[in-house]
Amino acid sequence: MSKFFKYALSVAILSMLAMSASAAKKSINKIIKSGEPKLIYQTGMEYYQKEKWQKAATLFGAVEHYYIGTSSEDSIAFFKARCRFKDKDYDTATEELDEFRRKFGRSIFIEDAEGMYALCFYFMAPTPERDQTITSQALVAISEFLYRYPDSPKREQFEEITAELTQRLHDKAFINAYTYYKIGRHKSAIVAFRNALKQYPDSNHREELMYYIVKSGYELAHNSIESKQADRYLSMLDSYYSYLSEYPDSKHLRELGRFVKEAKDYIDKNNKEL
Repeated sequence: MSKFFKYALSVAILSMLAMSASAAKKSINKIIKSGEPKLIYQTGMEYYQKEKWQKAATLFGAVEHYYIGTSSEDSIAFFKARCRFKDKDYDTATEELDEFRRKFGRSIFIEDAEGMYALCFYFMAPTPERDQTITSQALVAISEFLYRYPDSPKREQFEEITAELTQRLHDKAFINAYTYYKIGRHKSAIVAFRNALKQYPDSNHREELMYYIVKSGYELAHNSIESKQADRYLSMLDSYYSYLSEYPDSKHLRELGRFVKEAKDYIDKNNKEL
């Protein structure tokens, strides 16, 4: 088969696919313009069952106003929102699912809707390097879901997700504090490391956080003006002994021991001079 023939065949196939998509779009528009609610709804369900989520959502969106106040109103709203979710349009799905749970609190679909609502935030939650607002929203939504549906079959899945998202918050707190340390803003780093410890005392970064508090304290004292050095060395020593009491076998003790010696030598020297 020649390269030209392959190219021509590819163009022909793409043209046919484009024409098919155009025809399908025209067909959907024709169905919507028919003004026949049953036809629009049935066609939407056919696409839904075939997992043609965008087409199904378009049809459900076009027919839902016909069914306001009827027994089908909640099911159409749910199917439309689920199409957005399955199509990974999580922003739109979140809005529609939130509206659904506020409007149809007694619907048979409410548990599934609230589960998907929580999962939307999970799928939108970013990596620890970025802002974690959505991660926090996901944790709140999951917590609310588990409180309302303690026997949900999704419980184990959501508990695993909770652990994963909580770890992202722990990672983010460490990354933020370490960034201050890395750029030499040691006073800000100490505050950030301590805040991370206070907020997440069970963090798996706990040893690192305490270690960098000591290191930041040393750098701050070592590079301070003379009038502030003694107090800052004393603060560093307090941090060191807290670290030592929790991690007596730490691999960092030799390194930190050098900082401790410098601090003690400085304090002893100044006490003698006084």
